[in-house]
Amino acid sequence: MVKGLIGKKIEMTQIFNEHRRHIPVTKILIEPNFIVQMIKSGESKTKKAQVGTGITKKPKKPNLGHAKTAGLKTAPKIIREVEYDGEIQAGEEINLGQVFKKGSIVNITGISKGKGFTGVVKRWGFAGGPRTHGQSDRERAPGSIGATTTPGRVFKGMKMAGHKGQDKVTILGLEVIDVNNEKNTMLVKGSVPGARGSILIVHKSAKKKKAFHETEIPSVPEISATKEETSGEIKEEPAQEENFVSAATSTETTGGNNG
Repeated sequence: MVKGLIGKKIEMTQIFNEHRRHIPVTKILIEPNFIVQMIKSGESKTKKAQVGTGITKKPKKPNLGHAKTAGLKTAPKIIREVEYDGEIQAGEEINLGQVFKKGSIVNITGISKGKGFTGVVKRWGFAGGPRTHGQSDRERAPGSIGATTTPGRVFKGMKMAGHKGQDKVTILGLEVIDVNNEKNTMLVKGSVPGARGSILIVHKSAKKKKAFHETEIPSVPEISATKEETSGEIKEEPAQEENFVSAATSTETTGGNNG
């Protein structure tokens, strides 16, 4: 079975779990994928196959040829390579429930949002120049990018202004919160790269879910007991002694000289 499928980012929303905790999730649409062809691995031990989804009106000749060889009625619009194990056949249909289930850990690859041409403050987090002493035009400037005579040039890889975003990004170890086989959708905990409608590759992850026990919130508040009550011992308070005044003492205090 293949270890990954092609999906589409729908939106980001939120849900509440059984402990009434807020969880941010991303909704992903994964329509049925078809095996286009198996790729010869050569020296590599990993097995890879081309999977496709969607329908294209004007397919290119190579894709149309692969689709006819696999026995597909139409050429898929999107084709990507994923790993697989076991035995699969060209033209086989793969559904969401066959690969992923609730609680699975996945890696998601997509193209991040493009931000256009940005400066060094937004692109790299530079602090900028001083805001006083006549430096009013240096507030978001990068500053010096090299020395003079030595080395007399700008080193490669210098952080400067330029195009931000529109990069291939992979998020590792995301948990599948829910899978809806009827609507071909799944909820993944957290955010994924790309804008709404962008193409994603959802692949099984080698990471494992961390063991964590969520503390349950009781529906009725409980009042904690004291140490004496929990141990079963009842501490008796000593009775207060009554102060009795003796007759002799009262006579001495109240009586006077009778002669």
